[in-house]
Amino acid sequence: MGSHPAPSRAALEPFATLDPAALAALPASTPLTVRSAALSAPHLLYLGTGGGKLLLFSLQTPSSPEFLRLLPIGATRPVSAIVPLPSVARVLVLAEGILLLADPLLARPVRRLGSLRHVAAVAVATATATATDPSSSSSCSLAVAVGKKLLLVDLTLHEADELEVQTREIPAAAGVEGITVLAWIGDSVFAGTKTGYSLFSTSTGQAVELFTLPESAGSPRIKPLSGGDEAMLLVDNVGVVIDRSGQPVGSSFVFNSRPDCIVEVFPYVVVAGESKVDVYRRKNGAHLQTVPIARSGSGVLTVASNNDGSGGDVVVIATAYKVFCYRKVSAVEQIKASLRIKSYAEAISLLEEFESDGEISKDMISFVHAQLGFLLFFDLHFEDAVNHFLLSETMQPTEIFPFIMRGPNRWSDMVPRKRYWGLHPPPKPLEEVIDDGLVTLQRALFLKKAGVDTDVDEDFLSNPPTRADLLELAIRNIIRYLCVSREKTLSPAEMEGVDTLLMYLYRALDLVDDMEKLASSENSCVVEELESLLDNSGHLRTLAFLYGSKGMCPQAVSIWRILARNYSTGLWKDRANLPETDSFKTPVDKKSGEEIAAIEASKILEASSDQDLVLEHLGWVADIDQELAVSILTSEARENQLSAEKVVAALDSEKVGIHQRYLQWLIEDNGCDDPHYHTSYALLLANSAMEAFHLESNSGGKNDKEIDSDIQFIFALRERLQLFLQASDLYDPEEVLDVIAESELWLEKAILYRKMGQENIVLQILALKLEDSEAAEQYCAEIGRDDAYIQLLDLYLDPKNGKEPMFTAAVRLLHKHGKSLDPLQVLERLSPEMPLQLASDTILRMLRARVHHHRQGQFIIYHVQQTLMHD
Repeated sequence: MGSHPAPSRAALEPFATLDPAALAALPASTPLTVRSAALSAPHLLYLGTGGGKLLLFSLQTPSSPEFLRLLPIGATRPVSAIVPLPSVARVLVLAEGILLLADPLLARPVRRLGSLRHVAAVAVATATATATDPSSSSSCSLAVAVGKKLLLVDLTLHEADELEVQTREIPAAAGVEGITVLAWIGDSVFAGTKTGYSLFSTSTGQAVELFTLPESAGSPRIKPLSGGDEAMLLVDNVGVVIDRSGQPVGSSFVFNSRPDCIVEVFPYVVVAGESKVDVYRRKNGAHLQTVPIARSGSGVLTVASNNDGSGGDVVVIATAYKVFCYRKVSAVEQIKASLRIKSYAEAISLLEEFESDGEISKDMISFVHAQLGFLLFFDLHFEDAVNHFLLSETMQPTEIFPFIMRGPNRWSDMVPRKRYWGLHPPPKPLEEVIDDGLVTLQRALFLKKAGVDTDVDEDFLSNPPTRADLLELAIRNIIRYLCVSREKTLSPAEMEGVDTLLMYLYRALDLVDDMEKLASSENSCVVEELESLLDNSGHLRTLAFLYGSKGMCPQAVSIWRILARNYSTGLWKDRANLPETDSFKTPVDKKSGEEIAAIEASKILEASSDQDLVLEHLGWVADIDQELAVSILTSEARENQLSAEKVVAALDSEKVGIHQRYLQWLIEDNGCDDPHYHTSYALLLANSAMEAFHLESNSGGKNDKEIDSDIQFIFALRERLQLFLQASDLYDPEEVLDVIAESELWLEKAILYRKMGQENIVLQILALKLEDSEAAEQYCAEIGRDDAYIQLLDLYLDPKNGKEPMFTAAVRLLHKHGKSLDPLQVLERLSPEMPLQLASDTILRMLRARVHHHRQGQFIIYHVQQTLMHD
């Protein structure tokens, strides 16, 4: 804080100059010299003269101060200090070492306060010092330095304007000599002498020595600061800020010269000395302004302010014969002044300073940021402009709309008619802003060559930008602003404008990925404002996404169909997958443009319950990817499922796979019990199995891996057919049998014949064609009749068609089930060619079992007869 840069702003501005003698109509023969001054709320100015007079003026009308009253207090009593005491309706006057009390309007003669003499200094307790006293609103306390004593005087105002006075002494201050200045903060009274500063506690009575002053330091000065917790002690030309316990806090103030007087008008500290007044920032001691004062005669400058916590903003500077009245320039006016001269850096610094000091409201901060943004925008500083737009909480996105779309338009009536401070022209299309800015730039370049300074940015002058670069920069930054605005809570109409104009700007820079990302996500774009624009510019993918996001499914799918056709015919080249919208994202699974078109169309069709729309576009999607077609038909996302009858009728007969998958889903997942669809599904599976079987049988030229793959495919296909034929009872087995009658699908035939009840044929297939004895015997068990096993034995022993008898299978059958068979029927069927040793043991066991059963039966009959006889 030791440096003092050249002042660049006016923190104080003059509003009146007083000639006290002239205003008071005093004759020239009666000289008047001002020795002291004080301000009291709301607009009273007290002046004390060297000739023992008190003068009262009103500053209610700033441009025309008014003289109110003159009160003599004694010709030999020069007034050295005036202290307004509004809480007790008095004005305290220190004159010639005695204390006097006057009423606030000087309507009555002064009265002496006690019998005190040789008073050297007086101070009023700050508001916080008496805050704990319930009667503090009608009382106040004074610290008075009298000789070698420090007294505390309590004043209390009673009814009938009676004033009670109580005096007490601080013992710790006894013997302290030469006190010339006092300040009372909290429970601490600070006293200054030529040798240094001390602190006396009103609560504990203790004394603390703070600073020792060198002989060259001059007279001490103490000034309480706003807030009631800090004071400034003057040490030569340094102002040291201390807290109520006397400890230095914050930074010190380094003044240009030793001040004669110090006052505060928050957030500034004002010091007077050497025919000038300097203004410093209270928070950091930065020097802001110097006010030169022309004075005649001798004496020091007297400065007073009304910054007593009431929000006063007036400072008076008194010379011997003149009084100059200044008022604090508001934060808004200071910022506005900087903006008028396009000193943007200073305006931003001021804004930050006032925000830190609490001198500017939150709404005004937002207002200033918006104003700064517009000024910077018209000066072609688009990035900085948008940065300030984003800092404004009150700026509306609609204020940007005129830069993007020429009016009148759908949103013209929504644009607020704000003029701010009238420092910039109304918003207009970007192209016009840039053209006007370039004209200004060209003019500035010409003036620079002529040696004339301008307020145009030096960077622009040294490196003039092109129109195209400026236009792109402007658009990109407005895009940035609108993207942030999308996250705010806006009305539906505002959101429509933001999203629609954002799409305009994306298209202007051909930011295709951003366009498609916006169109495919949840958005508020107005389709009518964009469809012609996107169609004419060839951004059909974006338009398709936009239609889809708005539920305009027919239009969206139609465009995807066009795109698929254009990609397939080579009219358009494939684009890279979109990171947010395409279903397939990995490089390994990269899709062509035609495939992506089908994928995006399928997303829409999967959710659509519009049957006509789905069936209209199913074909071209299936031509590209049959899996997608199946997904469309079997989607669970739609509210109402499609009519199976219409779907089956619309399916391309050549696309068997789709037909199969749809019927499978219809039957297995949807529980369809229509015999027609069961039969159709069985026929499709049967035909597919036969075709696959036929292809496998003609697999010449294929390697082992390909053959293995074909075998696995056929196995899976036949397994699915077999499972369905076994599980369903709703299809027509005869129709299916007609299809596979000439094939080698024997197990499938067995299942069908079984459904038809053709037991003998089933046994023939199982036993003779498939030679699956276990399956044949299991089938006999399921039939549940002994003659079934006899039929199977006949087939084993006499297979017909030149096939050799299956003696081993026959013996196995007799071994497992012979006990339940009639031995005579078995013996009748045994062939003479059958080796006796194969069947002898089995036949013997059959006969023994038969004899055993016969005897067991006779025993049971005998037992029953005996029981009946006893009964």
